Amino acid sequence: MTHTGRSIDARPEPGASYDLLVVGSGAGGLATAVTAADLGLSVAVLEKAPVLGGTSAWSGGWLWVPRNPLAVEAGIDEPPEAPLDYLAGIMGNRVGDPRIKTYLDTGPEMVRFFRDRTAVDWIDGNKVPDFTESPGAAAGGRSVCAAPFDGRRLGPWIAKLRPPLDVISLAGMGIASGKDMAHFFNAMRRPASALYVTRRLAKHGVDLVRHGRSMQLVNGNALVAGLMRSCLDRGVDLFTDAGVSALKHEDGAVTGVTLTGGTRLHARRGVVLATGGFPHDPATQARLFGAETGTAHYSAAPRDNTGDGIRLGAEAGGQLREDLTNAGAWAPVSLVPDGEGGFTHFPHLVDRAKPGIIAVRGRGERFANEADSYHAFMRALFDATPAGEAPECWLIADHPAQRRWGLGWARPAPFPLAPFRRGGYLRSGRTLAELARACDLDPATLEATVDRFNAQAAAGEDADFGRGASIYNRVQGDPENRPNPSLGALRRGPFHAVRIVPGSLGTFAGLDADDRARVLDAGGAPIPGLFAAGNDLSSIFAGQYPSGGITLGPAMTFGYIAAHVAAGRWTPESGADPQSETQQTPARPAGSNGGAIHAAF
Repeated sequence: MTHTGRSIDARPEPGASYDLLVVGSGAGGLATAVTAADLGLSVAVLEKAPVLGGTSAWSGGWLWVPRNPLAVEAGIDEPPEAPLDYLAGIMGNRVGDPRIKTYLDTGPEMVRFFRDRTAVDWIDGNKVPDFTESPGAAAGGRSVCAAPFDGRRLGPWIAKLRPPLDVISLAGMGIASGKDMAHFFNAMRRPASALYVTRRLAKHGVDLVRHGRSMQLVNGNALVAGLMRSCLDRGVDLFTDAGVSALKHEDGAVTGVTLTGGTRLHARRGVVLATGGFPHDPATQARLFGAETGTAHYSAAPRDNTGDGIRLGAEAGGQLREDLTNAGAWAPVSLVPDGEGGFTHFPHLVDRAKPGIIAVRGRGERFANEADSYHAFMRALFDATPAGEAPECWLIADHPAQRRWGLGWARPAPFPLAPFRRGGYLRSGRTLAELARACDLDPATLEATVDRFNAQAAAGEDADFGRGASIYNRVQGDPENRPNPSLGALRRGPFHAVRIVPGSLGTFAGLDADDRARVLDAGGAPIPGLFAAGNDLSSIFAGQYPSGGITLGPAMTFGYIAAHVAAGRWTPESGADPQSETQQTPARPAGSNGGAIHAAF
């Protein structure tokens, strides 16, 4: 493998030709680039932002890939029809989309390729359950996550990696799910966890002094870093501040791009659109999201994701799928003041399921199972909101729960609460009635809601919404809480609340494409030379959310497929050419991570 000689600030050379141009640098785009370069193609990645990684760099780094090699090697070898049965129960007859079978067949191969041939490594999700308990659901074994990555391996290119999302990191230090996060939650309770956290923070402090950012990369930041390292090792040209304004067409085929500013680049084998969907494109949202999400939408994706790939694909004749069950990957979000008159969007992915925390809307009524997935929680909020009202709610915790788990951006002990109260982010009251008045709720209704919930928590069964009944609910809770890990009473004041507004982690509606990632025109025919990956590719799950990792899994798999198709190394009958370089298994690159680290959400 070779190291690219380009400077991190190099600009694309006008008129330069590549085999493949990739527009966007999230996991889908970078996976495409790594695979294509491994197959011998010359590749350039074009990113309009000043940093690489897109939404993937802010993600948890999880991929849902049933029958992946880490699970099989651990003895979890489910029959091929089991994942398909699970999806059929959720998707109905739309499970017949040919992309589903291609994904289930090719996903494990993709995971193996990146583990065995690149700088990317995985930890298993063999204890991570599916979101629902529909027939065919698994209690674990269908997920993998990027293993921690030493940022120093990127050399000067670490400056081009998008940092973790500031409001959910600790001074720029990412915290991984599983044991890492558990130590931080227990730092005030257990000496061993306190020592672990102290060491992590000390190393982070050294990194800040020496490098200006954390080098302990976890989650999606580790995934993108591994993909960047793999691109550099294969001579892929990585360009930032390189937005694409138009696609170049010749004889009906896409043969290149025009960058913002006028520079033209040529593509002999095609262009891959992987710009992250349209989470910050109000016009497309207004058309596809409809009235249920309200007039405002607050995505937790980077603000650079403004629908460029969708627009470029449409201009080339591609079709935006508008028939999905959900056009977005919904998530509850709170608005964090940024100190400049605006807000950062905090995604509530963890706190809702912890004991001592509930969600209410209207006058102060519960409306959902708070421990269900972020997507299901928001669907419940949409369904419970009367027409004409904004779909908003309050996440409420008693004082012990807030101090143990935090509440959104309002961090747990030992962080003081005063900074979070300034600007109104965190509302507090000595009693539930006082909190209700601070949140414009009805005091009597809120008190009755909490009394009923507390009685059910003591019994260990939520008769109203089934919280804590599923494996996923219980894994998201506190294993030490009895009798149900997900149910804990709200008893001790002061009580605290954070306002939740409709948001998303990204979008599901994307360009129509076939099972080889080729963008289709209005007649259903592939547009020569045009591919889509990531959230520019319409969700293969038809807008459903069967499990965590159903964005990054298909993103990397269809990027892997697109690269093979562009290289002429894919057949519809057998997938990747068995003679392809990617089917070999050489020794892992020097400096790669070894072994598996068990982790769970």
